[in-house]
Amino acid sequence: MADDFKKIIRERAKAEGFDAVGFAAADADANDRTALARFLALGRAGDMTWLADADGRRGNPKALMPGARTAIVLGANYGPGDDPLATLKHRDRGGISVYAKGRDYHDVLKKKLKRLGRWLAGAYGAEVKVFVDTAPVMEKPLARRAGVGWQGKHTNLLSRDFGSWLFLAEILTDLEIAPDEPATDHCGNCDRCLRACPTGALPEPYRIEPRRCISYLTIEHKGDIAPELMAKMGNRIYGCDDCLAVCPWNKFQRPAGDDAFWPRGELAMPRLADLAALDDEGFRKLFAGSPIKRTGRDRFVRNVAVAIGNSGLGSLRAVAEGLAADASPLVAHAARWAIERLQDAPAGKK
Repeated sequence: MADDFKKIIRERAKAEGFDAVGFAAADADANDRTALARFLALGRAGDMTWLADADGRRGNPKALMPGARTAIVLGANYGPGDDPLATLKHRDRGGISVYAKGRDYHDVLKKKLKRLGRWLAGAYGAEVKVFVDTAPVMEKPLARRAGVGWQGKHTNLLSRDFGSWLFLAEILTDLEIAPDEPATDHCGNCDRCLRACPTGALPEPYRIEPRRCISYLTIEHKGDIAPELMAKMGNRIYGCDDCLAVCPWNKFQRPAGDDAFWPRGELAMPRLADLAALDDEGFRKLFAGSPIKRTGRDRFVRNVAVAIGNSGLGSLRAVAEGLAADASPLVAHAARWAIERLQDAPAGKK
């Protein structure tokens, strides 16, 4: 379809709250499947077992919607309004990734997508399917082909307009729409993201070792964390923004326009001692409507115990001692490690 039709869709998408819109053919790309197969063969998926689902859909939009001709890729800016790494300087507080401080983006974007999809169906008789990070869509390669951004050396999507901070969503449709030009790589010789990673999870450009990544360890990993990695996690208790935050392309980023993505007051800089006291009910209440809720109380408090161990604050030793008796072996194990780390910390140190 003509460029004026694409303009109409873009304007409608932006009216729904999306900040970036691109179009790509809904075709499989052999390079995506090859890269995924290599990733899985090296065992990098860790506990993310769903990546190995052998139903043939991942990387093939037509397997998700046989009649699909076009993928409309949408981005929503969730840029922070302040320094995303500021919490790391406060050892008695927990660092939460920017994307998880507000409302669950899955819920927020799905509502916008459904409205946009209904409009396409009603106005043009289109068949549509919508996706927000919950189906086997290889979003970042598809976003590159649609011109929304490119995968940087940290493997995350980068945008010349929004830096590191775009949520992605997709609409597959049977409408035939001319694809946009794919995005080109603008990382150049920069390697700030590689050097910023606290655990060495970016051993070389464009390759990540998720099993060392703090985002993986604090969100996806279901078991005990290796001591040498716990020692490098600092006070990051849910996700890690280091490689995203140092990117020079963030000089063009702007704060999120949708206040649903703004930090909730209680999650902006939460106290580790308060989070350590959460039982299951308290956890579910605090994180209602948050992506953090999916991790579950035990994994989350495990992360809090690790942060306490890294704090160097003798004043938190009693908190760790309380967690050492936790009913969850996961929490208790991390708490015992924390106690050992704090054994020489002065009791009154703040």
